[in-house]
Order: sequence, then structure tokens, then C-alpha cells
Amino acid sequence: MTTGVRRRMGVDERRQQLIGVALDLFSHRSPDDVSIDEIAAAAGISRPLVYHYFPGKQSLYEAALRRAADELAARFMEPHEGPLGARLLRVMGRFFDFVDDHGPGFSALMRGGPAVGSSTANAMIDEVRNAAYLQILAHLGVQQPPARLELVVRSWVSLAESTALIWLDGRRIDRTELELQLVHDFAVLAAVSAAYDEEMAAIMLRMLAEEPADGPFGELLERLATLLPQVPAPRVG
Repeated sequence: MTTGVRRRMGVDERRQQLIGVALDLFSHRSPDDVSIDEIAAAAGISRPLVYHYFPGKQSLYEAALRRAADELAARFMEPHEGPLGARLLRVMGRFFDFVDDHGPGFSALMRGGPAVGSSTANAMIDEVRNAAYLQILAHLGVQQPPARLELVVRSWVSLAESTALIWLDGRRIDRTELELQLVHDFAVLAAVSAAYDEEMAAIMLRMLAEEPADGPFGELLERLATLLPQVPAPRVG
């Protein structure tokens, strides 16, 4: 039998509760549309008590963003075992799990929500992008990337981000297909760069040498092999 007396939380525990409540609300609606009153009601406390722990919605948004950024960066962590294509496909699966779970919040974060113009928020977003970049380099076994490899990896991270934002607007493409397409996009970006640079070519060949025929990269080669005979020959003169 309960007494109806609410347990008193410690300062850190209450802050973490408020961050969790705010993150949940920001994940389902744009942060601009969420009020402090709603956050207080969802946490079961008064509006003034929210301000006791956070000076305003901006600081609470940034605290929630910090938690989300850490979680999103962790989605790119993957054991360095097995073919790269399969690893990237698992990473994309976890990345889209996050996008699916935090759709409006993810969109507001990347496009600019109430923290637009905030150096703190912008720095956290850049941290996530850089964490993803470093993880991909680690999977490739490269510590000092040549300029073209840096361009490929950073471009691919940006592509994954922009693709997720577009996908959220209607989800018109099957998510599983899109995850595989992004893995193929990585291979294509690397292949084009390899055509211009011997160092990139060596990285690309090493990457493909470890790929099974039935893996994501092998499937891309099979799809291209089917398409190429249909490509018209270039005109001469």
C-alpha cells in the first residue's frame, strides 16, 4: 500500500530526470514548440522548480542536446572485425534507429532549433560529425589520412546526415534500402577519388580485397555490372 508521498530527488538525479523528460519531448516535437510548462508537467514538478535547476529552456535544450550528441556519436562505434561493408551497414542501422526515435528533435538539431547561433550547441554538433569521421578512419586503419580520404569521409558523413533529414520528410524510401544505399555511396565516393589518386587507389583496393562477394560492396558491383551494358557508348567527335 502506497502512502502517496513523492520521493525527494537529489540535485543531480533531478537534473538528469529533467534532461530525460526534455529530450523525450524534443524528440517528438520541434524544441521551439515545447514549453517549460510542458517540461515541468511531464516531470511532475512546478515551473519555478525547473528554473531552479536550469536558468531557461536554452540551457535545458543544450543539456538534452549533450546527451543526444553523446548517444548519436556512440552509434558510429563498431568493433573493428569483419568486412568493412558489413560494419558500415550495422553503423547505418544504428544511426537510423536514432533518427527514427528522435525524428523532430534530430531535424531541429541539424537545421537549427532554439539553440541556433549557440556556440555550445554548434560545437556539440561538430563533435558528433568529427566522432563519426574518426570512427570511419579507424575502420579503414588510417591514422594520418591523405587529403582526398578526408574529403571522402567527411563528405559521406554529411551525406548520411542530409539523407536522414530528407528521409524524415515523408519516409518515401524504404529505410533498409536507404541504409544499404548509403554504404554503397561510401564505396562510390572512395572509388571516384581512387581514380584520381594512387594513395586512395591503394586504400580502395585494400578495402575491397577483404570484402565477400555477398557483402554490401559485392552487391554494389553486381548491380553496376547489370547496369553497365545498358549505358550508351560515348559519342566520338
